[in-house]
Order: sequence, then C-alpha cells, then structure tokens
Amino acid sequence: MAEPYLIKKYPNRRLYDTEESRYITLSDVQTLVRQDKDIQVIDSQSGNDITRSILIQIITEQEASGNPLFTTEILTRFIRFYDESVQDAFSSFLHQTLQLYAEQQTRMRAQMDELIPDHNMVSWSDIADKNLQIWREMQESFFKAAGFIPPGADRKDKK
Repeated sequence: MAEPYLIKKYPNRRLYDTEESRYITLSDVQTLVRQDKDIQVIDSQSGNDITRSILIQIITEQEASGNPLFTTEILTRFIRFYDESVQDAFSSFLHQTLQLYAEQQTRMRAQMDELIPDHNMVSWSDIADKNLQIWREMQESFFKAAGFIPPGADRKDKK
C-alpha cells in the first residue's frame, strides 16, 4: 500500500501539506479526498493521527451549508448506535453500502463513457440523485429491520 498523503496540523490550527510544502485549508483537504488520495493528518506537537477529526470537521461544514446528506433523524439514529450492541454491524453495513455505491458509480461511468463519449453532465446529476435516493431507502430498510422505526411510521426520511 502506498504511503498516505501527509498533512501536519500546527498549534495555530493551520494545516500544512508536506507534499506541496504549503499551507492548505479544509477545502483543499476535501479536494484531495475527492481525488482519491489517501490522506493522513498528524498533530505536529503530539504526533497523534487526527485524520478522523479533520474528516469529521469537513463533513460538519458540508452538512451546515447547502443541501445536507444526513437528516436530524438519521444523525440521532447514528448517535443511538454508539451505545448499542449493533454498532459493529451498523458500521460494517455503512462501509459495505458506501463501497458498493462507489463501485456502482465507477461501473456506470465506464458504461456511459462507452455508450455516449460526450455525455451531458446534467445526466450525471440525475443519476447521482437517484442513487442517493436508493441509498436512503436501503438505510431506511436497515433501520426498520433493526427495530429503530416506531411502529406505524412508514414515512421516508425527508429534510
């Protein structure tokens, strides 16, 4: 496995890209992740790996602006899973679901590129919206099966 893209976080809360020898923002870190770079963020004073906290910070900022991915109800359920015996199963479910989603997107892009070399990007947005809806429905099914939906509540998660 290749070495991760190393970023150091200094006490002044600035992030330093050791590959490019420059200071970067959380937005730059988000761009690296979207470019499929495996990143690692290290606290410069303690040497601790703080990658998870930086990624959570990016997600928090994304959720606070624009169109959030997670509803309040879903976030509440996530928190409840932390103390439940199903935490490992839930974590595995999310990991497998997101992995399947990424693989499906890769296959669809390859097929679309073969069929329509100059396809319109608007159609990608439509496909992504549809896949997100499917993912939410799968999530809802999981929660129902795990017994975390009140009886008689057949509604879908809405924002």
